[in-house]
Amino acid sequence: MRTLLLILFASFILAACKSAPSGRYTQHQDTAPNHVAKVPETLDAVPKYEAYRMFNSRPYKVLGKHYTPLTSGKGFEEVGYASWYGQKFHGHLTSNGETYNMFAMSAAHKTLPLPSYVRVTNLDNDKQAIVRVNDRGPFHDNRIIDLSYAAAVKLGYHNKGTAKVKIEVIHFDPENNVTVGVNPTVTYDEYIGIAPLPSAPISSDVAANASVQSDNLQQTSISLDGYFIQVAALSNQKKAESISNVLSALYQVPTHMPVVGNVYKLQLGPIEDEALAHELLEQLKQNGYPQAYKIKQTL
Repeated sequence: MRTLLLILFASFILAACKSAPSGRYTQHQDTAPNHVAKVPETLDAVPKYEAYRMFNSRPYKVLGKHYTPLTSGKGFEEVGYASWYGQKFHGHLTSNGETYNMFAMSAAHKTLPLPSYVRVTNLDNDKQAIVRVNDRGPFHDNRIIDLSYAAAVKLGYHNKGTAKVKIEVIHFDPENNVTVGVNPTVTYDEYIGIAPLPSAPISSDVAANASVQSDNLQQTSISLDGYFIQVAALSNQKKAESISNVLSALYQVPTHMPVVGNVYKLQLGPIEDEALAHELLEQLKQNGYPQAYKIKQTL
């Protein structure tokens, strides 16, 4: 009798272990979030040089298939179908050891080095997005890339599930030379001139605020009263000016660059509204400038 009870108890525990989902699979089916991503959440990732994570370069096996990651993404292009992943994986670790955020501009690819930056073009509507690849997948024969929910929204296929796309790796070398897909390698300054800017400003309020300030700049000398976001401090004037031009066009905000000694302090502003300044600061931190900070200046 005791033996029978032990067998029944063990069987119950085994059945419970088999049926209980764990980790990132607590949802049986992937879903979209409860709200559509807003414009600030669909800003492109900002490509830059990042060393590859070597522990992600080893061959691996999933669902009986073997995959060998590339040692470099330089010159890589591919055409095929993209899917997207959302709520089911939100908050769980990616293959790169980062936390997946379905509202960030990220992606999963089976063999690209991690991390990589990729320009994705929806071939059905010509919409583009730049994403940072930090995960592995999708493990389906007919899909080449799995985009975050936010990227799918920007490309206009989040309600369809899949879309035919072209992907081009934006490869930065340590010297800041850039290769986009199979195009010739160019300098960073040349890349700034050929890279398509994101189609959406950070918000209508920020754009309107910046537009008014830009008009004022054309009529009078610049007013330095308000909030500034210091993005970087650089000793290379040419590089500082290049980044300044890109960020000003991208975020539709004036730039200011005081010089202290031989250091060029790249700042965005002035912005009159503190809430808008804070919004801009958070987006800069998420898009490659984690050391950015806010300054209040009153004359």
